Amino acid sequence: MPTPGPFQKTSGARREGEAPAEPRLAGRLALPRRRTFSDIALVATARTWGEMVKFSHSVFALPFALLAAFLAARPELPTWPQVGLILLCMVAARSAAMTFNRIVDARIDADNPRTAGRALPRGTISTTAAWTFFCVAGALFILGCGGFYWLQHNPWPLRLCLPVLAWLCFYSYTKRFTRWSHLVLGVGIACAPVAAWIAINPATLAAPAWLLLVAVTFWIAGFDLIYACQDTDFDRAHGLHSIPARMGVPAALWLARAFHVVTVGALVGVGLTAQLGTLYYIGVGCVGILLVVENALVSPRDLSRVNLAFFTVNGIVGLLLGILGVLDIILS
Repeated sequence: MPTPGPFQKTSGARREGEAPAEPRLAGRLALPRRRTFSDIALVATARTWGEMVKFSHSVFALPFALLAAFLAARPELPTWPQVGLILLCMVAARSAAMTFNRIVDARIDADNPRTAGRALPRGTISTTAAWTFFCVAGALFILGCGGFYWLQHNPWPLRLCLPVLAWLCFYSYTKRFTRWSHLVLGVGIACAPVAAWIAINPATLAAPAWLLLVAVTFWIAGFDLIYACQDTDFDRAHGLHSIPARMGVPAALWLARAFHVVTVGALVGVGLTAQLGTLYYIGVGCVGILLVVENALVSPRDLSRVNLAFFTVNGIVGLLLGILGVLDIILS
């Protein structure tokens, strides 16, 4: 092997006894830190918990709660602490309810091929850890409700927090004895805008709040009907009650469409009774179009696009109406 000449670089080689050469960019550019096993495990754990409680699904009802908060605060706007408490209560209550549902349904989920890969049936999360998470989320919900008493001496959120949490947990048992569990779920989630209104200003609770409850109830129940069509055969075989299992998929899909017609009608009623403007009605029009698309994505012969209808379209529905409704109030 030839030795380098006097004017040739040694390409980083060093003679015996010399100190190692410093990296060329040392001191000027920090090299990226490699992800360790603990980093990867932490991300995987967060993803597992996020999938179990479906944090992303908070986007469904949260925009309606914020819209109710802005309506309740008129002619002023809700304060940032109020908005923060609403966010805390929404996410905590939903996380507690979803965790409770996963615990109660763990054995059913294990038998269902569609849900057997969930965290509890698979053993990725232990039942003890799930119960602990449920208690923490429930405590955060109660703490958030108590924040309204501390912030503005409003006792109603604290008085109503336990009945609301009980209703959300009660839903998990309804599929064992009634086909109308979809509406029970709808009412539970639809409590969000009414609860937000009460938290901001219970004295102004009026028709728009109750129409929002109707709109969200039938919206949630409608797309839950679509989602439940995937488990029709399993529910029948295991004695579980759902409208698709009891009435058939075609009837369930038609009922979902009827529910969504009620949703659009109730949203129009919110605009009329709250005297909202053009931006809000543009949002309602877009919601109507999106609900038509959602129901067109599935048919009794093809349920392959249920997830597209359930997750994507409904996420857009909530965000679009919430953003345009709030902007309408702010700019009016």
